[in-house]
Amino acid sequence: MTDNEADPPEPPEPTEPRAPKKRKLRPLPGLDVEEFRHTSDARATDALKSIPGLDRVLSKLLEYGLERLYYVDNVASNLRVTPKMFGRLHRSLTWATKILDVPEPEMYVTVDPVPNAFTYGHTRPFITLTSGLVDLLSDEELFFVISHEVGHIKAGHVLYGTMARNIAAVVALLGQATLGLGALLGQGLVIALYEWYRCAELTADRAALLCVQDIEPAYATFMKMAGGTSRLAREMDRDEFLRQVAEYEDVDRSTLDKAYKILLTVYRTHPFSMQRAKSLSGWFAEGYEQVMARSQRP
Repeated sequence: MTDNEADPPEPPEPTEPRAPKKRKLRPLPGLDVEEFRHTSDARATDALKSIPGLDRVLSKLLEYGLERLYYVDNVASNLRVTPKMFGRLHRSLTWATKILDVPEPEMYVTVDPVPNAFTYGHTRPFITLTSGLVDLLSDEELFFVISHEVGHIKAGHVLYGTMARNIAAVVALLGQATLGLGALLGQGLVIALYEWYRCAELTADRAALLCVQDIEPAYATFMKMAGGTSRLAREMDRDEFLRQVAEYEDVDRSTLDKAYKILLTVYRTHPFSMQRAKSLSGWFAEGYEQVMARSQRP
């Protein structure tokens, strides 16, 4: 972009949004989640599974409560994605399930200006996208997000993921029933589930990269989720974003800054966008190609 010497300066020349790249996507039949699971996800999952009876309690709580509640809410108030309803979104869903080798779940769009996507359900998982997300992202970026959610299903994240989104409310109700004692004891489980959720996001990002098969939509998605706007989308700069990612890495140099990172993330369900970009970039450089190479094996 060149500076205009006129006063006042003219705005940047408008450009058309980038069209999705024309490339042949490679399915990965028989893909094993352990081929791309993040090591932090594996450790956090093992820690949760070591809690006696946790899986059984959470499964029953979902089966007889939250899962059905959220499914009925989706059917009643949101739009289901089909080949004739939001056909482009449905094609992305179909490709993601084909590449990751999982059954196709139902997907819905809900009216919500906050950009977000989530997967609920244990016996019958379904994906929900917000209208704010659909309006903010390009088709390729939406493909990345949809693939990320399908990655959660592939990795078996939905049970703990649904509970992580609702555990604070569950613990609060427990606290009311036990004069605060349950809430105090439950904070350890809340923190453990949030820690697991953040680790699981890194695995789902890898699954999304295996579907999109291009790192650029991932960078664009993280950048927009950090602070993107539809109105100023043309003024966002990928290289500036990657420089900021590098600055985030530099924050780890002092012990105090590391402590601040822990305090800022302990009750977050998602890692910071900078952390996700850093983690996925590292796996793209070392790990991604080995998994993709299996698609060419006899």
